[in-house]
Formats: sequence, C-alpha cells, structure tokens
Amino acid sequence: MSKEGSVPAPPKGKEPPITFVDRRRWALRDGEGDDVDVALRKPSYVEQLEGQLAEKDEQLRETIAKYKAAAHEFDAARVRARRDVAKDVERGKRAILAELLDVVDNFDRAIDAARRTPDVQTLLQGVEMVRDQFLARLEGFGVTRIAALGESFDPTCHEAATTVPTSEPGKANHVLGVIRPGYRIGNDVLRPAVVAVGMATEPDGSVGSEDPSARA
Repeated sequence: MSKEGSVPAPPKGKEPPITFVDRRRWALRDGEGDDVDVALRKPSYVEQLEGQLAEKDEQLRETIAKYKAAAHEFDAARVRARRDVAKDVERGKRAILAELLDVVDNFDRAIDAARRTPDVQTLLQGVEMVRDQFLARLEGFGVTRIAALGESFDPTCHEAATTVPTSEPGKANHVLGVIRPGYRIGNDVLRPAVVAVGMATEPDGSVGSEDPSARA
C-alpha cells in the first residue's frame, strides 16, 4: 500500500516514457529557431566590449610591428654610423701620416747634404728648415707651441722642473729657461712646457722658499 502523496509506481513490466527536445537548428520547426537565437545571443554590451578588445589588439599588433621596424632601422643606422666614423678616423690618420712623411723626406735630404759637405752651418740651416716645416704642419692640425720663455709662470701650462736664483725682482716667478717645449691643441694643453723658474734671492743672498709650482 502506497503512502498518501507519493507518486504511484509504474506498472510492472513498463518503463517510464523518456522525452527530449532536439535544440539543433536544423531540427527545429518553423518559428522555434528565433526563440533559441534570442536565448543564446550575448548581451549587447559584451559584444561591444569584445569589439573594442579586438580593435585594441589590432592596434597593439601594429604598434609592435612599427617598434620592431624602428628598432631594426636604429640598429642599422648605428652600425653605419660606427663604420663611417671608423672610416673618417682612418682617413684622418692617413692624412696626418702623409704630412709627416714630407718632413721625414726633408730630414733625409738634410742628412744626405751633410754627408756631402763638411759645412756644419749648412747642416744646421737644413735641420732648422725641417724643424720649421714640421711646426708648420702641426699648426695645420691646430697644434701650437706654448709661449714660455720670459712669461710669468702659469701652472696650467708650465711645469716647473727647477728654479734659478735671481736678484732681479722682475724675473722672480718668471720662466727663465725652457727644458722641453709645451704644446696646445686648440685651447687645450696637449703637453705642458717643462721650465726653469726664477726664484728671488733674499737680501742676504739666500733663496726664497716659495714653490712656484704651488702658485695658481
């Protein structure tokens, strides 16, 4: 006996009927597909967001492609610039060496002339001419000698190697001798001049203790 409210059991030997609805589009009857499309369609704001996302993805791909192209062009330009600089440096070196070879040729001529004549004065004049030619070549490259002899000692372009006692006030702290000439290239010191600086003597004949190299 079944309880009140319970579902009666199917008769013995019979299975309960099974029903299903085929939702495939081609299996739907006329008019049923429209309701299914409405039910499965995404909300409009989702479709809008997906469209914007696709647009941003396309813009990102274009930006990445442009960046890669620009980076490639920059690397190629840098390689070309390095190659051009190296060529310019090499051409500059060749031009300088060619100028110096002319000086060497004149030294050879002076040596040959000295071998043919015992005249020391002629040899001296030849060597002086070659020296002057060499200095002229240096000036062509912007290299000039630093004025030193008789000038006030300047530690920015003079290097004091020794001092020379002097009783003349006008010669104190002045360059009285040049041991090795100095040179500038443009406004920069290429090599300071090594000099001997005058040091004033005291009334008793002793030399003052001031170090000229410490003067600013």
